[in-house]
Amino acid sequence: MPQTSPPKPTDIKPPFTEETARAKVKAAENAWNTRDPNRVAMAYTENSEWRNRAEFFTGRDAIREILSRKWERELDYRLMKELWAFTGNKISVRFEYEYHDANGQWFRTHGNEHWEFDETGLMARRDMSANDVPIEESERRYRWER
Repeated sequence: MPQTSPPKPTDIKPPFTEETARAKVKAAENAWNTRDPNRVAMAYTENSEWRNRAEFFTGRDAIREILSRKWERELDYRLMKELWAFTGNKISVRFEYEYHDANGQWFRTHGNEHWEFDETGLMARRDMSANDVPIEESERRYRWER
């Protein structure tokens, strides 16, 4: 039986059902876990608006830049996203991710995101809030190979 690759985030378009919203969240989780800023940025519109913690910016170039900086300092990053709610062209998720810094200190980040999509399935808006908690390496929950 031929193996099919999982859907890309842009393969799933609004309006969302519970099934397609869950698939969209899983596709986003898979893309972010690649830690590839170029791949991740392609799931957003050219003029996508972001709030990422206290930063506000617009566009794919800015998204690539912030993700490159993120994954340079957040080492061995592992992310879990979970569908929280959906309607029409909007999805809300809760997430956790873990990483360590250059000094070896591990962190778990807890947060939520609100997403709005255009008709092609690209994300036009991302609003993210998060908190970082220092953890011991032994407290990690997300331990898979890249």
